[in-house]
Formats: sequence, C-alpha cells, structure tokens
Amino acid sequence: MAEIEPGFILIRGGRLADPAKRRAEPADILVEDGVIREVGADLAAPAEARIVEAAGFLLHPGLINAHTHGHGALSRGQGDRWTLELLLAAAPWTGGGRALADKKLAAQINAAEMVLKGCTAAYDLYTEVPVPTAEGMDAVAEAYAGIGMRAVIAPMVADRTLYEAVPGLYDALPEALRAQVDRLRLPAWERTLDAMRGVLAGWRWAGKDIRAAVAPTIPHHCSDAFLCGCRDLARDFGVGLHSHVGESKVQALIGIRRYGRTLLAHMDALGLVGPGFTAAHGVWLDDDDLRRLRDAGAALAHNPGSNMKLGNGMFRFRRARDLGVTVGIGTDGSSSSDNQNMYEAMRAASLLSKVQTPDPRAWASVEEVYDAATLGSAKTLGFKDIGAIAPGMKADIVFLDLASINWIPHHWSVNQMVHVEDGTGVRHVMIGGRFVVQDRRLLTLDIAKLAQEAEAARERLEALNAQWKGLCDRLEPVVASFCPALAAQPYHLRRYLCDAPE
Repeated sequence: MAEIEPGFILIRGGRLADPAKRRAEPADILVEDGVIREVGADLAAPAEARIVEAAGFLLHPGLINAHTHGHGALSRGQGDRWTLELLLAAAPWTGGGRALADKKLAAQINAAEMVLKGCTAAYDLYTEVPVPTAEGMDAVAEAYAGIGMRAVIAPMVADRTLYEAVPGLYDALPEALRAQVDRLRLPAWERTLDAMRGVLAGWRWAGKDIRAAVAPTIPHHCSDAFLCGCRDLARDFGVGLHSHVGESKVQALIGIRRYGRTLLAHMDALGLVGPGFTAAHGVWLDDDDLRRLRDAGAALAHNPGSNMKLGNGMFRFRRARDLGVTVGIGTDGSSSSDNQNMYEAMRAASLLSKVQTPDPRAWASVEEVYDAATLGSAKTLGFKDIGAIAPGMKADIVFLDLASINWIPHHWSVNQMVHVEDGTGVRHVMIGGRFVVQDRRLLTLDIAKLAQEAEAARERLEALNAQWKGLCDRLEPVVASFCPALAAQPYHLRRYLCDAPE
C-alpha cells in the first residue's frame, strides 16, 4: 500500500503544471494526511505543518501507467525484430523457470523504474505459469507496496496457447515441433478459474491502494466458457477486467474468421465490456468498436512504444478521443517496449498521432496526451482520487528540476513535459505526501542490491531456460513466415503507413 505521511505539509513556491496555462505559475499545495486540501497562492498553514520548499521545480501529478507487465522486467532486452506473435512464441524462454523470489524481483525492478521516472501508479498484467497462485500474486503486491506505489494487479490468464489460438499455425509446424509445443498446453479453464478465485478471495490488500483485477490475456486465446468465467469472477469480486484487444492485425483477422465479428464485438456479446473493462492497445478497433467502449463506460490503454516496436500499427488516438472513449497511456512490458518511461510513452503517443495525416487538426494535442497519461489512466485503473493536483486528490506529486537541461529555456510547460522531458529531470517523487524519491535516489529500495539480485537471476534463468531458447529458435522461422502471411490478408481497417490511403 502507498503509505501516507501523517500531518500537514505545505509545498511552497513550486510551479504547478496546468494544461490551461502556457507557462506554469507558482502555487502552494497544502497536504493533510496524504491528501491535498488546498491549492493556491501564498497559502497559510497550521503551525505544525512541515514546509517543503519547491521554488525551482515544476510540479505535476504522478503519471499513471495504464498497462504494464511486471514479469517482463527480468526479460528486458532479449528480443528485437519480433512481432507480437514472435514475442508470445518466445515466452517459455524469456519468462520460464521463475521461482517465487524471481516474481517479486521482476515486479520490484518494474516498480522502481516507474517511480524513478515520475510514475506513481500502474495497471500490471502479471503472468504466472501454468496458473496464478496466491503466493505469487502476493509477492507482486508486496513488491509494489515496498516501493510505495499504487497498483492494480491482474493475473494474466488463458486456456489456449498461441498454436491453438492462431488457426493453421499448429498444422504448419513440423511434426517434431508439434510434439514440443504440446508440452506448453495450458490447464483446463476450470482449474485456472479456481486458482484465480483463490487469489481474489485471499487478497489481503483489499480496500488499500493495491487492488486486484482479472486479465483474460487475448480473447481468442480464451474459450468462450473461460471468458464468461472471467467475467463472472470480476463481477463476483467487484474488480476490473483487462484484455489485449485488437493489438495486432493477426488478432483482428482471427476475430472475424472465428466469430464472424470483431474481437471486441464478441466480448461485448458475452457481457465482458462494461464500466470496469479496459481494452489494451486497440490498434485494430474500428469506429463501431470504439463506440461500444464509449457506450459501455469502458476504457482503452494506448501503448505506443510496443505498438511500434512489435509492428502492430498505429492507434487512432485522435479518433478514439473524438468519439468520447476514455483513453489512458501505458508503457507495456519491458520485454516488448524496453522501458517503463511514461514521459517517453507520452512523447510517442503525440508523435505517432502526427505521422498518420498531414492535417494538424487531426493530431493529438499535448493537453490531450497529458490528460490521457494522468486522469485517463487513473480511470482505467478505477481510481477517482489520483491524476491531478487538486483538493481531495491524493498527494502524488512529481518535482521536475527546472535547472535540468530539458527546461532550459522554459517556454510551454505541458508541451515540454510531453515532448522534451525524458525522466532525467525528475528530482523528487511524493506518494501520499511521503517522499519515495528524493534527490533522484529511491528511498524505499536499495538499487545496488536490486542490480546484484537481478544479475544473479539472469544468469540462473539463462541456464535454466536454455532448452526453451533452443525451441524458440526452431519455432521462429515458422511463426515469422506464417503470421505475417496471415496479416497480409485484407481487413476493413488500415493501420500501417505502407497501406493505401483510406
């Protein structure tokens, strides 16, 4: 849980980021027991208030990561020129053999990077194989609690492997490889639902700021019975649902082939799309899909970095916003998008909107991108009291050093946050009124010790997963030819630069 700093704190003289103003103006912030009570100029404070001098800093609410995968932190840097399907094929190698300590370690690396780069809350779709366990998910929650972050942790689950989910892929494998991938088959969906029910029933972080959710990973990787079971679990426990929907063109085409309708339309027909539902990526969602999300009160997590790195295409940020969809911004996992830098994710979201049309009226504005990475992402997590510096909101505040090179000169505050800041300007980070980063140093975890543990885990897992690396190498040529051939088929939406104009 994000621990609060008790008592009164007056943050005095910082410049407060405000999308309505070109250049941030000085303001004071009065905090009581971790909650912002008043914002304004020259505020009076109770005699017992602790004073935090913020002159020379730009203050903004903690950025909020709408979509990450904590388990990916230990597999950072293992792949390049991978499509989404190649990334999934490599999963037994990049994520196999994890002990309980490895699961916590990966989440610690993930959380530490986010906080050091100005992010204070995240939606983490964490995976355990073959089924989620109470011990594993508790270790992940413990990692976030130790760092001091707020989080929603969703066990990511399926009952079909990649080779069962992509029509024809299994048959395209040589017989010897079929026997190998048969070893990867997942447990019956009933067993996985029982395991998740146990996790949710025993969630000891209930009512705190580390919450649980359910994440059926990709719709066609789940049988309808399993999807409905996930829906019912979410309803029974009053938690959110989060799924990768229309991330790749392969996914979009399979939806039409398997269901005779889009993936989102199918999930909607099964009753999964509602106020607590988040669709991740959404590159290949059409206007009807976006309207479904809007009308259901659901949200969308835009992950521009991984969408580009995995070659999934360009998300229509401007169109989704214009249609009234709640859009948050995420980094995705470090195995698919390299880092957990929300400043970089904002910049990528902005620039990616600008290469889709020569008409600047259709580009995302910096105000909209900033809104998505704060209040929009907060809505995807289901939090109503983070994402802004305003009375009644949690005191999750980032102090950007205006003496850093990113702010020389300082013209347009929100524009420079989105297009210039890269995390190196982060000097302090406060969560619930408590400093978790001070003078660029993480106060809640020993980074040097973390690095030693990570290197030891990397060396051990590299040896342990050598057989899976060999299988990945043999599978790669088949997956790398079969899935792009499938993606070459026509679809009613075009999301690549190489496509003909719409």
